[in-house]
Amino acid sequence: MKAWEKVEGSGPVVACAGAATVPGSAGLAKGAVVAQLTIGSIHHLRLSVNDVERSKAFYTELLGFEVAMDTLPPRDDPNYELLSDALQGGIVLANAGLLMGLRPTDAERREGKDSFDPFRVGLDHLSFSVGSKAELEAAQARLDESGVPNGGISDLAPFGIALLPFKDPDGIQLELTAPL
Repeated sequence: MKAWEKVEGSGPVVACAGAATVPGSAGLAKGAVVAQLTIGSIHHLRLSVNDVERSKAFYTELLGFEVAMDTLPPRDDPNYELLSDALQGGIVLANAGLLMGLRPTDAERREGKDSFDPFRVGLDHLSFSVGSKAELEAAQARLDESGVPNGGISDLAPFGIALLPFKDPDGIQLELTAPL
């Protein structure tokens, strides 16, 4: 059994002959063979934020994202309900083929000034790539000019990258990485 196969509270674990055991796969026939999935790059992600407008400004003005959708169509549009459910009161940004949604947290978390915690289950950090170390240095200068605290550039030679860590307005840990 692989380490990821036993997940407490994940529901039943099904053993499949000749393949990996898949947590929560109660719909598979006993002894079914499950092949590895072939996946591509990340298509989209969504971040829960306390202030959508503040985060929109951060990601567009500092990191170069463009607004892909920030308003719903008219109520009589056939896609209104679908988009209303999908956006969850938020917006969609785009950069370099990545779609990133920003949705508001619930009122209790907003009022409590909830912030990101990389030690909870879920996202630890999000890393965007830039083309060169010179671009990384220019990004650090831009962060400094904008008053965004950052950890400075570090070389991670074993991985062949340099990285620049910083946080968004909700404390979500971000990095920019460049090849060495």
